Amino acid sequence: MAGRRLSSLDAAFLNVETPSAHMHVGFAAAFAPREGGLPPRFPQLLEHIGRRLCRAPRYRQMLAAVPLGLHHPVWVDDQRFDVSRHVVRSKAGRLRDAVEEAMSEPLPRDRPLWKIYIADRLEDGTLGVVGKAHHCMVDGVATVELASLLLDPEPDAADPPEDRWRPQAAPNGRELLGQAFVDRVREELELARLPARIASSPRRLLSLGGEVSGLLRAAADSLRPAVPVRALNEPISPHRHLAPVDRPLEDLLRIKRSFGVKLNDVVLAVAAGAVRRFLTERGEQPIKLKAMVPVNVRGGEDGELGNRISFMFIDLPCDEPDPARRLMDIHLATSERKDADEPRAADRILRSITYAPHTIQQLASRLIASPRTFNLVVSNIPGPRQPLYMAGCELQRAYPVVPIADNHSLAIGITTVRERACFGLYADRETLPDVDVLAAELDESVDELLDRSVEGTRPAALAGP
Repeated sequence: MAGRRLSSLDAAFLNVETPSAHMHVGFAAAFAPREGGLPPRFPQLLEHIGRRLCRAPRYRQMLAAVPLGLHHPVWVDDQRFDVSRHVVRSKAGRLRDAVEEAMSEPLPRDRPLWKIYIADRLEDGTLGVVGKAHHCMVDGVATVELASLLLDPEPDAADPPEDRWRPQAAPNGRELLGQAFVDRVREELELARLPARIASSPRRLLSLGGEVSGLLRAAADSLRPAVPVRALNEPISPHRHLAPVDRPLEDLLRIKRSFGVKLNDVVLAVAAGAVRRFLTERGEQPIKLKAMVPVNVRGGEDGELGNRISFMFIDLPCDEPDPARRLMDIHLATSERKDADEPRAADRILRSITYAPHTIQQLASRLIASPRTFNLVVSNIPGPRQPLYMAGCELQRAYPVVPIADNHSLAIGITTVRERACFGLYADRETLPDVDVLAAELDESVDELLDRSVEGTRPAALAGP
Protein backbone atom coordinates (compact mmCIF):
# COMPACT_ATOMS: atom_id res chain seq x y z
CA MET A 1 0.00 0.00 0.00
CA ALA A 2 1.36 3.45 -0.94
CA GLY A 3 2.29 5.88 1.85
CA ARG A 4 1.37 9.48 2.46
CA ARG A 5 1.56 11.61 -0.68
CA LEU A 6 3.32 14.95 -0.96
CA SER A 7 0.97 17.91 -1.06
CA SER A 8 1.17 20.32 -3.98
CA LEU A 9 3.13 22.78 -1.83
CA ASP A 10 5.52 20.04 -0.67
CA ALA A 11 6.05 18.97 -4.29
CA ALA A 12 6.66 22.58 -5.31
CA PHE A 13 9.87 22.61 -3.26
CA LEU A 14 11.07 19.60 -5.24
CA ASN A 15 10.16 21.27 -8.52
CA VAL A 16 12.09 24.50 -7.86
CA GLU A 17 15.28 22.78 -6.67
CA THR A 18 18.24 23.15 -9.04
CA PRO A 19 21.96 22.29 -8.83
CA SER A 20 22.60 25.80 -7.45
CA ALA A 21 19.42 26.24 -5.37
CA HIS A 22 19.17 23.57 -2.68
CA MET A 23 15.75 23.49 -1.07
CA HIS A 24 16.70 22.36 2.42
CA VAL A 25 15.78 24.11 5.65
CA GLY A 26 17.93 23.69 8.69
CA PHE A 27 19.75 25.08 11.69
CA ALA A 28 23.21 25.61 13.11
CA ALA A 29 23.30 25.08 16.87
CA ALA A 30 25.93 25.49 19.57
CA PHE A 31 25.83 23.46 22.79
CA ALA A 32 27.74 24.10 26.01
CA PRO A 33 29.32 21.05 27.68
CA ARG A 34 28.73 20.33 31.34
CA GLU A 35 30.64 22.64 33.64
CA GLY A 36 34.16 21.31 34.07
CA GLY A 37 33.59 18.58 31.49
CA LEU A 38 34.34 17.94 27.84
CA PRO A 39 31.68 17.66 25.15
CA PRO A 40 30.75 14.11 24.13
CA ARG A 41 32.46 12.75 21.04
CA PHE A 42 30.93 11.76 17.75
CA PRO A 43 30.33 8.00 18.41
CA GLN A 44 28.35 8.82 21.57
CA LEU A 45 26.26 11.43 19.75
CA LEU A 46 25.60 9.13 16.81
CA GLU A 47 24.16 6.58 19.23
CA HIS A 48 22.21 9.30 21.06
CA ILE A 49 20.49 10.45 17.86
CA GLY A 50 19.89 6.91 16.62
CA ARG A 51 18.03 6.01 19.81
CA ARG A 52 15.67 8.97 19.39
CA LEU A 53 14.66 8.43 15.77
CA CYS A 54 11.67 6.43 16.98
CA ARG A 55 10.18 9.84 17.86
CA ALA A 56 10.29 10.95 14.21
CA PRO A 57 9.17 8.17 11.82
CA ARG A 58 9.45 10.42 8.74
CA TYR A 59 13.23 10.51 9.28
CA ARG A 60 13.34 6.87 8.14
CA GLN A 61 11.20 7.37 5.04
CA MET A 62 12.19 8.26 1.50
CA LEU A 63 10.32 9.39 -1.60
CA ALA A 64 8.95 6.92 -4.14
CA ALA A 65 8.18 8.45 -7.53
CA VAL A 66 4.94 7.54 -9.30
CA PRO A 67 5.42 5.95 -12.75
CA LEU A 68 4.73 8.30 -15.67
CA GLY A 69 4.65 11.24 -13.22
CA LEU A 70 0.90 10.74 -12.81
CA HIS A 71 0.94 12.28 -9.33
CA HIS A 72 3.27 13.56 -6.63
CA PRO A 73 5.70 11.12 -4.94
CA VAL A 74 4.76 9.29 -1.74
CA TRP A 75 6.67 8.58 1.48
CA VAL A 76 7.75 4.96 1.99
CA ASP A 77 10.05 3.27 4.51
CA ASP A 78 13.72 3.14 3.50
CA GLN A 79 14.50 -0.59 3.26
CA ARG A 80 18.24 0.10 3.69
CA PHE A 81 18.03 2.76 6.38
CA ASP A 82 21.30 3.33 8.22
CA VAL A 83 21.63 6.26 10.63
CA SER A 84 25.36 6.55 9.85
CA ARG A 85 24.45 7.72 6.33
CA HIS A 86 22.62 10.67 7.87
CA VAL A 87 24.65 11.62 10.95
CA VAL A 88 28.26 12.42 10.01
CA ARG A 89 31.23 14.00 11.70
CA SER A 90 32.51 17.42 10.65
CA LYS A 91 36.16 18.29 11.24
CA ALA A 92 35.38 22.03 11.21
CA GLY A 93 36.88 24.11 13.99
CA ARG A 94 34.23 26.85 13.70
CA LEU A 95 30.47 26.54 13.51
CA ARG A 96 30.26 28.69 10.38
CA ASP A 97 32.73 26.39 8.60
CA ALA A 98 30.56 23.39 9.47
CA VAL A 99 27.59 25.26 7.97
CA GLU A 100 29.43 25.88 4.70
CA GLU A 101 30.39 22.21 4.53
CA ALA A 102 26.84 21.01 5.23
CA MET A 103 24.73 23.46 3.29
CA SER A 104 26.68 23.68 0.03
CA GLU A 105 25.60 20.22 -1.11
CA PRO A 106 22.11 18.99 -2.07
CA LEU A 107 20.45 16.10 -0.28
CA PRO A 108 20.56 12.86 -2.32
CA ARG A 109 17.07 11.62 -3.16
CA ASP A 110 17.80 7.89 -2.90
CA ARG A 111 17.40 7.98 0.90
CA PRO A 112 15.53 9.95 3.61
CA LEU A 113 15.96 13.66 2.93
CA TRP A 114 17.88 14.84 5.99
CA LYS A 115 21.40 14.99 7.37
CA ILE A 116 23.12 16.11 10.57
CA TYR A 117 26.76 17.21 10.82
CA ILE A 118 28.39 17.08 14.25
CA ALA A 119 31.45 19.23 14.91
CA ASP A 120 32.66 17.83 18.22
CA ARG A 121 35.96 19.73 18.40
CA LEU A 122 35.11 23.41 17.91
CA GLU A 123 37.84 25.88 18.80
CA ASP A 124 35.70 27.64 21.43
CA GLY A 125 35.04 24.42 23.32
CA THR A 126 31.36 24.18 22.37
CA LEU A 127 29.68 21.37 20.46
CA GLY A 128 28.39 22.29 17.01
CA VAL A 129 25.43 20.60 15.32
CA VAL A 130 24.26 21.52 11.83
CA GLY A 131 21.07 19.89 10.58
CA LYS A 132 19.16 20.07 7.33
CA ALA A 133 16.01 18.52 5.92
CA HIS A 134 14.43 19.01 2.51
CA HIS A 135 11.69 21.64 2.41
CA CYS A 136 9.33 19.10 0.84
CA MET A 137 9.59 17.17 4.12
CA VAL A 138 9.26 19.95 6.69
CA ASP A 139 8.67 23.68 6.95
CA GLY A 140 10.54 25.96 9.33
CA VAL A 141 8.22 25.33 12.28
CA ALA A 142 8.33 21.57 11.78
CA THR A 143 12.13 21.74 11.55
CA VAL A 144 12.24 23.21 15.05
CA GLU A 145 9.83 20.52 16.26
CA LEU A 146 11.92 17.76 14.70
CA ALA A 147 15.13 19.19 16.13
CA SER A 148 13.45 19.16 19.52
CA LEU A 149 12.75 15.45 19.10
CA LEU A 150 16.49 14.88 19.29
CA LEU A 151 16.78 16.96 22.47
CA ASP A 152 15.71 16.40 26.07
CA PRO A 153 14.25 18.76 28.70
CA GLU A 154 16.85 17.72 31.28
CA PRO A 155 20.57 16.90 31.02
CA ASP A 156 20.29 13.32 32.32
CA ALA A 157 17.13 12.18 30.53
CA ALA A 158 16.61 8.46 30.19
CA ASP A 159 16.94 6.93 26.74
CA PRO A 160 13.68 6.05 24.95
CA PRO A 161 12.53 2.43 25.08
CA GLU A 162 14.24 -0.01 22.74
CA ASP A 163 13.35 0.75 19.16
CA ARG A 164 11.78 -2.23 17.38
CA TRP A 165 11.23 -0.46 14.06
CA ARG A 166 11.22 -2.61 10.95
CA PRO A 167 10.61 -1.12 7.50
CA GLN A 168 7.29 -1.89 5.88
CA ALA A 169 7.42 -3.30 2.38
CA ALA A 170 7.57 -0.60 -0.27
CA PRO A 171 4.74 -0.48 -2.83
CA ASN A 172 5.60 -1.67 -6.32
CA GLY A 173 5.14 0.40 -9.47
CA ARG A 174 1.67 -1.01 -10.17
CA GLU A 175 0.47 -0.11 -6.66
CA LEU A 176 1.91 3.39 -6.90
CA LEU A 177 0.28 3.93 -10.28
CA GLY A 178 -3.08 2.55 -9.14
CA GLN A 179 -3.23 4.72 -6.00
CA ALA A 180 -2.18 7.79 -7.99
CA PHE A 181 -5.03 7.17 -10.45
CA VAL A 182 -7.52 6.79 -7.58
CA ASP A 183 -6.29 10.01 -5.95
CA ARG A 184 -6.54 11.93 -9.22
CA VAL A 185 -10.11 10.75 -9.80
CA ARG A 186 -11.06 11.67 -6.22
CA GLU A 187 -9.58 15.16 -6.65
CA GLU A 188 -11.48 15.66 -9.92
CA LEU A 189 -14.72 14.59 -8.24
CA GLU A 190 -14.14 16.96 -5.34
CA LEU A 191 -13.57 19.79 -7.78
CA ALA A 192 -16.73 18.89 -9.72
CA ARG A 193 -18.83 18.80 -6.53
CA LEU A 194 -17.59 22.18 -5.26
CA PRO A 195 -20.25 24.38 -6.96
CA ALA A 196 -23.05 22.14 -5.65
CA ARG A 197 -21.69 22.28 -2.08
CA ILE A 198 -21.54 26.07 -2.23
CA ALA A 199 -25.05 26.41 -3.67
CA SER A 200 -26.55 24.03 -1.09
CA SER A 201 -25.17 26.00 1.86
CA PRO A 202 -26.73 29.49 2.33
CA ARG A 203 -24.19 30.41 4.97
CA ARG A 204 -21.38 29.37 2.66
CA LEU A 205 -22.92 31.46 -0.10
CA LEU A 206 -23.19 34.52 2.14
CA SER A 207 -19.55 34.25 3.21
CA LEU A 208 -18.36 33.72 -0.34
CA GLY A 209 -18.11 37.44 -1.09
CA GLY A 210 -15.62 38.05 1.71
CA GLU A 211 -13.59 34.98 0.82
CA VAL A 212 -13.42 35.93 -2.86
CA SER A 213 -12.31 39.44 -1.88
CA GLY A 214 -9.51 37.99 0.27
CA LEU A 215 -8.50 35.59 -2.48
CA LEU A 216 -8.35 38.38 -5.04
CA ARG A 217 -6.25 40.55 -2.72
CA ALA A 218 -3.85 37.68 -1.98
CA ALA A 219 -3.55 36.83 -5.69
CA ALA A 220 -2.94 40.48 -6.64
CA ASP A 221 -0.29 40.82 -3.93
CA SER A 222 1.47 37.68 -5.13
CA LEU A 223 1.44 38.77 -8.76
CA ARG A 224 2.50 42.36 -8.06
CA PRO A 225 5.94 42.43 -9.69
CA ALA A 226 9.11 42.93 -7.66
CA VAL A 227 12.01 44.96 -9.05
CA PRO A 228 15.12 42.73 -9.09
CA VAL A 229 18.10 44.24 -7.25
CA ARG A 230 21.64 43.56 -8.44
CA ALA A 231 22.99 42.64 -5.00
CA LEU A 232 20.16 40.25 -4.17
CA ASN A 233 18.74 38.89 -7.43
CA GLU A 234 21.53 37.53 -9.58
CA PRO A 235 22.36 33.97 -10.68
CA ILE A 236 23.79 32.04 -7.75
CA SER A 237 26.32 29.29 -7.11
CA PRO A 238 25.78 26.17 -4.96
CA HIS A 239 28.10 27.52 -2.24
CA ARG A 240 26.57 28.82 0.98
CA HIS A 241 27.52 30.88 4.01
CA LEU A 242 25.63 31.69 7.21
CA ALA A 243 26.31 34.98 8.98
CA PRO A 244 24.99 34.86 12.57
CA VAL A 245 23.73 37.71 14.75
CA ASP A 246 22.94 37.06 18.40
CA ARG A 247 20.92 39.57 20.46
CA PRO A 248 19.03 39.50 23.75
CA LEU A 249 15.37 38.86 22.93
CA GLU A 250 14.51 41.68 25.32
CA ASP A 251 16.03 44.18 22.85
CA LEU A 252 13.40 43.28 20.26
CA LEU A 253 10.62 43.10 22.84
CA ARG A 254 11.49 46.57 24.11
CA ILE A 255 11.15 47.98 20.57
CA LYS A 256 7.87 46.08 20.17
CA ARG A 257 6.39 47.52 23.38
CA SER A 258 7.67 51.02 22.74
CA PHE A 259 6.10 51.33 19.30
CA GLY A 260 3.01 49.22 19.98
CA VAL A 261 3.73 46.78 17.13
CA LYS A 262 4.17 43.03 16.67
CA LEU A 263 7.48 41.23 17.12
CA ASN A 264 7.41 40.21 13.46
CA ASP A 265 7.11 43.90 12.50
CA VAL A 266 10.32 44.56 14.43
CA VAL A 267 12.09 41.71 12.64
CA LEU A 268 11.03 43.05 9.23
CA ALA A 269 12.01 46.62 10.13
CA VAL A 270 15.42 45.49 11.36
CA ALA A 271 15.94 43.61 8.09
CA ALA A 272 14.85 46.66 6.06
CA GLY A 273 17.25 48.92 7.94
CA ALA A 274 20.14 46.50 7.46
CA VAL A 275 19.56 46.11 3.71
CA ARG A 276 19.20 49.90 3.33
CA ARG A 277 22.57 50.47 4.98
CA PHE A 278 24.15 47.65 2.98
CA LEU A 279 22.94 48.94 -0.39
CA THR A 280 23.97 52.51 0.45
CA GLU A 281 27.51 51.43 1.35
CA ARG A 282 27.71 49.59 -2.00
CA GLY A 283 26.79 52.81 -3.78
CA GLU A 284 23.36 51.51 -4.80
CA GLN A 285 20.12 53.47 -4.48
CA PRO A 286 17.90 51.87 -1.79
CA ILE A 287 14.41 51.10 -3.05
CA LYS A 288 11.37 49.30 -1.68
CA LEU A 289 12.01 45.56 -1.69
CA LYS A 290 9.30 42.93 -1.81
CA ALA A 291 9.80 40.36 0.93
CA MET A 292 8.15 36.95 1.07
CA VAL A 293 7.17 36.36 4.69
CA PRO A 294 6.19 32.77 5.59
CA VAL A 295 3.19 32.48 7.94
CA ASN A 296 2.42 29.39 10.01
CA VAL A 297 -1.13 28.11 9.37
CA ARG A 298 -0.86 24.93 11.43
CA GLY A 299 -3.68 24.21 13.83
CA GLY A 300 -2.86 23.99 17.52
CA GLU A 301 -3.12 20.20 17.43
CA ASP A 302 -1.51 19.72 14.01
CA GLY A 303 1.34 17.28 14.46
CA GLU A 304 1.81 16.47 10.78
CA LEU A 305 5.07 17.11 8.99
CA GLY A 306 5.16 18.58 5.52
CA ASN A 307 4.41 22.22 4.82
CA ARG A 308 1.60 24.05 6.63
CA ILE A 309 2.74 27.53 5.77
CA SER A 310 1.30 30.36 3.75
CA PHE A 311 2.88 33.64 2.69
CA MET A 312 2.47 37.38 2.97
CA PHE A 313 4.25 39.72 0.61
CA ILE A 314 5.42 42.87 2.39
CA ASP A 315 7.21 45.88 0.94
CA LEU A 316 10.32 46.62 2.99
CA PRO A 317 10.66 50.45 2.92
CA CYS A 318 14.42 50.46 2.43
CA ASP A 319 14.03 53.84 0.71
CA GLU A 320 12.78 55.43 3.97
CA PRO A 321 15.66 57.02 5.95
CA ASP A 322 13.79 57.27 9.26
CA PRO A 323 13.91 53.96 11.21
CA ALA A 324 10.74 54.67 13.20
CA ARG A 325 8.76 55.38 10.06
CA ARG A 326 10.08 52.22 8.44
CA LEU A 327 8.76 50.25 11.41
CA MET A 328 5.35 51.92 11.41
CA ASP A 329 4.97 51.54 7.62
CA ILE A 330 5.64 47.82 8.00
CA HIS A 331 3.23 47.55 10.94
CA LEU A 332 0.49 49.17 8.85
CA ALA A 333 1.14 46.82 5.91
CA THR A 334 1.17 43.63 8.00
CA SER A 335 -1.93 44.71 9.95
CA GLU A 336 -3.88 45.34 6.74
CA ARG A 337 -2.98 41.93 5.37
CA LYS A 338 -3.82 40.11 8.58
CA ASP A 339 -7.11 42.01 8.97
CA ALA A 340 -8.01 40.90 5.45
CA ASP A 341 -6.94 37.34 6.36
CA GLU A 342 -4.60 37.29 3.37
CA PRO A 343 -2.40 34.46 4.74
CA ARG A 344 -5.45 32.14 4.89
CA ALA A 345 -6.53 33.26 1.44
CA ALA A 346 -3.04 32.58 0.08
CA ASP A 347 -3.18 29.15 1.74
CA ARG A 348 -6.43 28.41 -0.14
CA ILE A 349 -4.80 29.46 -3.40
CA LEU A 350 -1.84 27.16 -2.76
CA ARG A 351 -4.14 24.27 -1.87
CA SER A 352 -6.26 24.84 -4.97
CA ILE A 353 -3.22 24.17 -7.15
CA THR A 354 -3.76 20.50 -6.23
CA TYR A 355 -6.53 20.38 -8.85
CA ALA A 356 -4.45 21.88 -11.66
CA PRO A 357 -2.69 19.73 -14.29
CA HIS A 358 0.84 18.68 -13.35
CA THR A 359 2.50 21.00 -15.90
CA ILE A 360 0.51 23.98 -14.55
CA GLN A 361 1.61 23.11 -11.01
CA GLN A 362 5.26 23.11 -12.10
CA LEU A 363 4.87 26.46 -13.87
CA ALA A 364 3.17 27.94 -10.80
CA SER A 365 6.00 26.70 -8.57
CA ARG A 366 8.62 28.38 -10.70
CA LEU A 367 6.61 31.60 -10.93
CA ILE A 368 6.30 31.80 -7.14
CA ALA A 369 10.08 31.28 -6.78
CA SER A 370 10.98 33.93 -9.37
CA PRO A 371 12.85 37.17 -8.50
CA ARG A 372 10.00 38.92 -10.30
CA THR A 373 7.74 37.72 -7.46
CA PHE A 374 9.93 38.67 -4.47
CA ASN A 375 13.42 39.93 -3.67
CA LEU A 376 14.20 38.04 -0.48
CA VAL A 377 12.65 35.91 2.28
CA VAL A 378 12.40 37.10 5.89
CA SER A 379 11.20 34.35 8.24
CA ASN A 380 10.46 34.45 11.98
CA ILE A 381 10.49 30.91 13.43
CA PRO A 382 9.52 30.56 17.11
CA GLY A 383 12.05 28.48 19.02
CA PRO A 384 12.20 26.80 22.42
CA ARG A 385 11.82 28.99 25.49
CA GLN A 386 12.77 26.26 27.98
CA PRO A 387 16.25 24.74 28.51
CA LEU A 388 17.03 21.81 26.20
CA TYR A 389 19.92 19.37 26.25
CA MET A 390 21.70 16.99 23.91
CA ALA A 391 23.67 14.24 25.67
CA GLY A 392 23.96 16.50 28.72
CA CYS A 393 25.08 19.60 26.76
CA GLU A 394 22.79 22.64 27.00
CA LEU A 395 21.54 24.33 23.84
CA GLN A 396 22.92 27.89 23.80
CA ARG A 397 22.18 29.25 20.34
CA ALA A 398 20.47 28.05 17.17
CA TYR A 399 20.58 29.97 13.90
CA PRO A 400 17.96 29.14 11.25
CA VAL A 401 18.73 28.27 7.63
CA VAL A 402 16.02 29.54 5.28
CA PRO A 403 16.55 28.25 1.70
CA ILE A 404 17.19 30.55 -1.24
CA ALA A 405 15.74 29.93 -4.69
CA ASP A 406 17.53 30.57 -7.97
CA ASN A 407 18.41 34.23 -8.55
CA HIS A 408 18.00 34.98 -4.84
CA SER A 409 21.26 35.44 -2.95
CA LEU A 410 19.89 36.12 0.56
CA ALA A 411 17.33 34.87 3.08
CA ILE A 412 17.04 36.20 6.63
CA GLY A 413 15.73 33.99 9.42
CA ILE A 414 15.35 34.45 13.15
CA THR A 415 14.59 31.99 15.91
CA THR A 416 14.59 32.29 19.69
CA VAL A 417 16.49 30.14 22.15
CA ARG A 418 15.30 30.93 25.66
CA GLU A 419 16.10 34.65 26.06
CA ARG A 420 18.26 35.01 22.93
CA ALA A 421 17.20 36.13 19.46
CA CYS A 422 19.34 34.32 16.89
CA PHE A 423 19.40 35.76 13.36
CA GLY A 424 20.77 33.65 10.52
CA LEU A 425 21.64 35.51 7.30
CA TYR A 426 21.91 32.70 4.76
CA ALA A 427 23.59 33.72 1.51
CA ASP A 428 25.25 32.55 -1.66
CA ARG A 429 28.98 32.72 -0.93
CA GLU A 430 29.89 33.78 -4.47
CA THR A 431 27.22 36.38 -5.20
CA LEU A 432 27.12 37.89 -1.70
CA PRO A 433 30.60 37.28 -0.22
CA ASP A 434 30.25 40.25 2.15
CA VAL A 435 27.11 38.99 3.93
CA ASP A 436 29.01 39.33 7.24
CA VAL A 437 28.97 43.09 6.61
CA LEU A 438 25.20 42.88 6.19
CA ALA A 439 25.01 40.98 9.50
CA ALA A 440 26.88 43.84 11.22
CA GLU A 441 24.43 46.28 9.64
CA LEU A 442 21.53 44.25 11.03
CA ASP A 443 23.08 44.46 14.50
CA GLU A 444 23.30 48.25 14.12
CA SER A 445 19.73 48.36 12.80
CA VAL A 446 18.54 46.89 16.11
CA ASP A 447 20.54 49.51 18.04
CA GLU A 448 19.08 52.25 15.83
CA LEU A 449 15.52 51.30 16.80
CA LEU A 450 16.49 50.82 20.44
CA ASP A 451 17.80 54.39 20.50
CA ARG A 452 14.38 55.59 19.29
CA SER A 453 12.49 53.50 21.82
CA VAL A 454 11.00 54.89 25.01
CA GLU A 455 9.37 52.18 27.10
CA GLY A 456 5.57 52.39 27.00
CA THR A 457 5.27 55.33 24.58
CA ARG A 458 4.98 55.81 20.84
CA PRO A 459 7.04 58.51 19.08
CA ALA A 460 5.01 61.75 19.06
CA ALA A 461 5.51 62.31 15.33
CA LEU A 462 3.99 58.92 14.59
CA ALA A 463 1.25 58.75 17.20
CA GLY A 464 -2.25 58.59 15.82
CA PRO A 465 -5.32 60.44 17.16
